Amino acid sequence: MKILLTGAAGQVGGALLQLLQGRANVVAPTRETFDLSQPAGLAEKLDSIVPDLIINPAAYTAVDRAEDEREAAFRVNAESPGVIAQWAARRRVPLVHFSTDYVFDGSGDRPWREDSSPRPLSVYGESKLAGDQAIAEAGGPHLIARTSWVYAATGANFLKTIVRLAGEREQLRIVADQIGAPTSAGAIARAMIAMLQPAGEDVAAMFGRGGGIVNLVCAGETSWHGFATAIVSGLQSRGATFAVKQIVPIASSEFPVKAKRPFNSRLDLSRLRERFDIVMPTWQEALDRELDVLKAKV
Repeated sequence: MKILLTGAAGQVGGALLQLLQGRANVVAPTRETFDLSQPAGLAEKLDSIVPDLIINPAAYTAVDRAEDEREAAFRVNAESPGVIAQWAARRRVPLVHFSTDYVFDGSGDRPWREDSSPRPLSVYGESKLAGDQAIAEAGGPHLIARTSWVYAATGANFLKTIVRLAGEREQLRIVADQIGAPTSAGAIARAMIAMLQPAGEDVAAMFGRGGGIVNLVCAGETSWHGFATAIVSGLQSRGATFAVKQIVPIASSEFPVKAKRPFNSRLDLSRLRERFDIVMPTWQEALDRELDVLKAKV
């Protein structure tokens, strides 16, 4: 099976590439050779690759910058996934795409289900929702995996930022009124492989049984403050030393940003268990695994 994997330099793409190598013929083009900011050229690129399966974790993820770069965000997150989905639908090539909790408005405190009504608060969220809709409208075999609070021991993300700031400052002020499930790129990749592996070569048929949208996050919930505290304490228990002495919980209003974030990013995992028989690790278990990787790199 030939798999086209976009965004292999990113967190989820990189984790998937590690697990897919040796299992399939993986084509992982660079951003320059498969550029989602140029939708018009993608169909021709797909004609030259002719994949049996497309996995698309690549995205425009600069949430605040997207407020000023609406067109750029929509090209990468909506127009290009639409072009890919149309190409794939014509050839019955299954498509795996990654979405986000930001398609919801964060109201209430109940976990969002796959069929909950989306209402994004930001341009980033709007662009990702438009991509989801374009893929569904193309009518081909597809699976849209909604994730949240993605991080890894490599790359630029909340984990790496907290580690850096904890080494520089005696006090950190972290938002405590946004609730979700920190989800490691590795946990996402391992679950995705587990979903695809039983289907073998007949991934399209599997999508027919269990495709559409599925929430793919770690189990449990915490705040950004809780996540930051767990990162620092976890690394301290592994022998790391930091300048930070206090991690202070604050309200979102005390940390103004350009794009609105959802307060409630909880995602219901029932469908993942029932359709795919997958139980995700808790966010603490996934974090422990990632901290071990991070500490080994130091």
